[in-house]
Amino acid sequence: MAAPWILPRLLMLAAISLLALALPAQAAREAVLRQVQLPHSYYWRELYLPQLTTGPSAADFTPDGKAVVYSMGGSLWRQAIGEDRATELTSGPGYDFQPDVSPDGTRVVFARQHRDAIELVELELASATERVLTRDAAVAVEPRYSPDGKRIAYVSSREAGRFTIWIADHTGEGLLAPHRLLKENRTTLARYYYSEYDHAINPGWSPDGKRLYFVSNRDAAWGSGDIWSVALDAPDNWQHVLREETTWSTRPEISPDGHRLLYSSYQGRQWHQLWLTTPTGDYPFPLTFGEFDRRNARWSADGEQVLYISNEGGNTSLWVQDTVGGERREIVARSRAWLRPTAQLRIELRDAADQPLAARLSVLGSDGRHYAPDDAWMRADDGFDRAVQEHETHYFHCADVCTLQVPQGAISVSASAGFERRPLTRKLRLAAAGERLQLAFEDNALPPQFGPWTSLDQHVHMNYGGHYRNTTATLADAARAEDLDVLYNLIVNKEQRLNDIAEFRPGASEIGGVTLVQAQEFHSSYWGHLGVLHLGDHVLTPDFSAYRHTALASPWPHNGVVAALAHRQGAVVGYVHPFDWPIDPAKEKALTNTLPADVALGNMDYMEVVSFADHLATADVWHRLLNLGYRLPAGAGTDAMANYASMRGPVGLNRLFLNQSGRSPAALAEGIRSGHGFVSNGPLLGFTLEGKRPGEVLARANGGAAVFRASLRTGIPVDHLEVLVNGEAVAQLKPGRNGGGDFEGSIDLQHSGWVLLRAWGPSTPLLMDIYPYASTNPVWIEMGDAPVRSPRDAGYFVAWLERTIADVAARDDFNTAREKEATLAYLRSARLRFEEAM
Repeated sequence: MAAPWILPRLLMLAAISLLALALPAQAAREAVLRQVQLPHSYYWRELYLPQLTTGPSAADFTPDGKAVVYSMGGSLWRQAIGEDRATELTSGPGYDFQPDVSPDGTRVVFARQHRDAIELVELELASATERVLTRDAAVAVEPRYSPDGKRIAYVSSREAGRFTIWIADHTGEGLLAPHRLLKENRTTLARYYYSEYDHAINPGWSPDGKRLYFVSNRDAAWGSGDIWSVALDAPDNWQHVLREETTWSTRPEISPDGHRLLYSSYQGRQWHQLWLTTPTGDYPFPLTFGEFDRRNARWSADGEQVLYISNEGGNTSLWVQDTVGGERREIVARSRAWLRPTAQLRIELRDAADQPLAARLSVLGSDGRHYAPDDAWMRADDGFDRAVQEHETHYFHCADVCTLQVPQGAISVSASAGFERRPLTRKLRLAAAGERLQLAFEDNALPPQFGPWTSLDQHVHMNYGGHYRNTTATLADAARAEDLDVLYNLIVNKEQRLNDIAEFRPGASEIGGVTLVQAQEFHSSYWGHLGVLHLGDHVLTPDFSAYRHTALASPWPHNGVVAALAHRQGAVVGYVHPFDWPIDPAKEKALTNTLPADVALGNMDYMEVVSFADHLATADVWHRLLNLGYRLPAGAGTDAMANYASMRGPVGLNRLFLNQSGRSPAALAEGIRSGHGFVSNGPLLGFTLEGKRPGEVLARANGGAAVFRASLRTGIPVDHLEVLVNGEAVAQLKPGRNGGGDFEGSIDLQHSGWVLLRAWGPSTPLLMDIYPYASTNPVWIEMGDAPVRSPRDAGYFVAWLERTIADVAARDDFNTAREKEATLAYLRSARLRFEEAM
C-alpha cells in the first residue's frame, strides 16, 4: 500500500483518523489460502483450485472401468456406472477433492482443504484408513499416481507460494523424498493476470511412466500456458506440445495407448469443450461441442471412454462418454449411503407479512462443514477472519422452501434477505426425525419519507469461466434472493474470450420482478476499467486496449475516446473498482488511470465508490473531484463473477439505491446521472438538507445554519456516522443500540460545495466485503455566485496527470504517431483545466 499523501486542510483530520482506524480492521479479513503468492487470487482460486459444489467436481475411473470415484459436496463417493446409489468414502474433516485411483484399485489419493491449507491424503479402500501425505501448510493439489503406483506427481505452493510440480516416491507409509521437478524461471514478459515467475500445473503421466505432460506459462504472456512434456530423467529438456491460452483448465491427459492427448479448451469459442491432439501436438480436433463447459476429463483404462464434469444444466454434473460414437450417460446419485447419521432439514422463509420469501442461507453442520440442497449452487466467500472462523463461509440461495440432508447434531443456520431486512441466525439440534425450521425476517427499511428506493448492482458478470453456467433466469433468481431490483450484466473479455457476447441487446428485460440490463465493461487496465451502461446499439469492440504482446498493444483508444463512442449510443459511462489504496502521485510506481482527465473534460457520468476496491481510498479521490466543482455521482458495483463457486459476492453485495421507483432504461440512466440516492454494502442512509435530497441543489445568497435530517438502518455494525461538508466531518452521529437511528441537527454553511452523509465500521463476518461502508451522493451547495474552489486538490490532479503524461510519452507501441499525439493532447487539455483551478 502506498503511503498516504498530504491531505488538504479540510480533509486532513477526518481522513487521517478514518484511514488509521480502518486499516487494522481490514487486516482481520484476509484472502482464502493466503499462502499462495500469485496476483488476482479471485481467478486462480476459482478457475484452478477445487471448490465446494453440491454437484460432482472431479472424478476418476476404477481400473476395471465399472465404477467411478468422485468428489461431491466436499466428500469422496464411489458409484457403479449404470447404478444410481453412491457410497460416501470420506467425510472430512474439511472438504475432499480431486480423487485419483491407484493403478491396482486399492487406494485413492486426493486433496483435502481443511482450515486454511490443502494437503494430500490417501485412502485405503478396503480398510477405510486415511493417511496424510503432506503437512506443508501450503496448497497441494492435482495428485496423480504413476502407472506403476510407485510415485505421485502433484502441484504444490510450498516453495515461495507459487504453483509448480513436485514428484515423490510412494511407499506404504507415505511420500518419500518429495522434490521439485522443474527449475524456477522468471520471465521478462509483461504479465497482468499472472506472476512474473512461471508456474507448472496439470501433471499427467505417460503410459510408460517416463514422461510428464503438463501446462506451463513459460514464454507466455496470456493464459495459464501451453502444453509441455519432460522426461523425468531429463527435466531441463522441455518439449513443446501445443500452444494454448485456456485459463487454468486445460488438464492434458494422455490416452492409455499413448497416441492421443485429451484436454479442455475454449479455443475460438466462449465455452470449454474437450479436444484431442497427439503427444507431439499435431492438428487439434474437437471431441465435444456445446454452449457450456466440459472439463476435468479422464480416460478409462481401456481408452474407450472418457469421464468429465459438465455444467450444461447450470450446476456441475458427471458424465461418461464413449470415445467412438459419442454415446454418453450421466452419473447421478439418486440415493446416498452416508458415513455418519444424517437427517433432513427443511427451511421455510417468510417476510414480516408472513409471505414466502427468497433469501441467502448458510448451513454449518455438526462436523464443521457447510451443507446445501442437492440442486443448489454452493458459493464461497473469498476471505475470512482467522480469529473468528476456521474457514470461509459457504452459502446458497433458497427460493422460499429448501430441504437438505445434514449430519445429526448441533447445526447453525444464518440467513439474509437483502439490506432492508435484519439478518437471522438460528442454532438447533438436528435429530434423526429431522427438523422443520421456519425463519421470519423483520423489516429494517428506512423511514418512508426518504423513499421510494430502487436498488441496483451496476457491475455483475453473468458468466466468466467459473464452475457454473448462468442464464438470465438463474441470475435473476440470485438477485431475487438478495432483494436486488436491478442488475447490470457487464459483458467483458477474459483474455481472448468475450463472455456472454451473444446475450447483448439494448434495453432491459424483466424476469420475475428483477430488471436485467445487458451492458459492458471496457477493459483497459492501463487507463482504468469503465462501466458502459445502456448502450443503444452495440457492444464496443475490441473491448480493450494496451493489451501487451498482442496486435492490440497500442494504448489507443484511451478512455476519453471510449466514452465518446459510448455517449453516441446514449450510454452512461463510469469508472469501476477504482483504487485499492490511497493514491499519492509522487510515490506511485506508475499512475496511468485517467479518471481525473475524463472527469475534467466532461466524459464521465459516475464512478463506483462502493466496489471491488478500497472504499475509503476511492472516496478520497472522489471527494477531491467534488471539491473542484465536478458533480460526479457515486455508483456501486460488486464485480461479482456470478457463475463462480468462490466469488466476490454475492450479487448485490455493493449496490446503488436510487430515490425513485421507475425501472425503464431511460429512468435508470437518468437516475444514475442525477445522483439522487446513496451507495452501500449494507447500511441504509436517508438524508436531506433543508429538505433537499442528495443530487439536488441548495442555493443561498449568504452563509448560515442549515438543518439536516438523517436516518440509518443496518443489520451489520457500523461505528461511524458523519455529515461531511466539503470533505470535513462536521457532525458525528451516534448509532443506537440496534445499529440504527434517526437524527436531526444543524450545520454551518459558509461556502459553495457539497454535503453528504456516510457510515462505515470495522470488518465483520456478517459482511463479505473488506468493511461496511455507505455514502449518500452530495447535496450541492451554491452560495451566491461563488465557485467551488480547492487549489490544493487541483494541484494534486496536476501532479497526477504529469505522471500519466510522462508515462504515455515514453511508450513506443502506439500504432501511429497520430494516436499518440491525440492521446497526449487530450491529457494536456485536462491538465490545463486543473492548472486553471489552482
